[in-house]
Amino acid sequence: MLLPHPDDEAYGMSGTLALYVREGAQVTYGCLTLGEMGRNMGVPPFASRVTLPAIRKLELEEACRAIGIQDLRLPGFHDKTIEFEEPELLESVIAGLLDEVRPTLVFTFYPGYSVHPDHDATGAAVVRVIGRIPAEDRPKLLCVAFSKDHVVALGAPDVQYDVRETLPQKVASISAHRSQFPSPAKMSKADLVERFGTERFYTYKFHD
Repeated sequence: MLLPHPDDEAYGMSGTLALYVREGAQVTYGCLTLGEMGRNMGVPPFASRVTLPAIRKLELEEACRAIGIQDLRLPGFHDKTIEFEEPELLESVIAGLLDEVRPTLVFTFYPGYSVHPDHDATGAAVVRVIGRIPAEDRPKLLCVAFSKDHVVALGAPDVQYDVRETLPQKVASISAHRSQFPSPAKMSKADLVERFGTERFYTYKFHD
């Protein structure tokens, strides 16, 4: 999993990741930044611009524990600058992690359809790196898209996971990022299932 910010895993894929962990998979999370430029500071505020990076790192570690992720990598890029990084540097970090871990499945954002410039730039870099891997060795790439026009442009997502069985882990993951989100823990079970019970992805199609 390669994402730019702490909390990017929480809403769109934490239930799916928890399913894989439960089945015995080793999940590695490459989180490129600490989200230090995030605007939210908690409700009521308990963080400042100075303290936010350390707080978000602790929140991310808590979220990983909730999901069951034991391998967290933090390359140390700066929040809101992924699109401006030297492509060679960004791609070398991603390629190095993929070479080390040798995943069979990678999750990221669908470039161009994930709202935030850091999301799009991360997804695009992952696509470029994986696209250079020979087709017979290439991991499957699943992408999250949630821009307003994504279904019109891409069609319906072709992969979905029923994550009702791992909703407790998903709620705990979201709740861990308390500087950024209100906890959904007080929602009714029916509302949780309706809002969070299915996670949807696009299989990225490479054209060799």
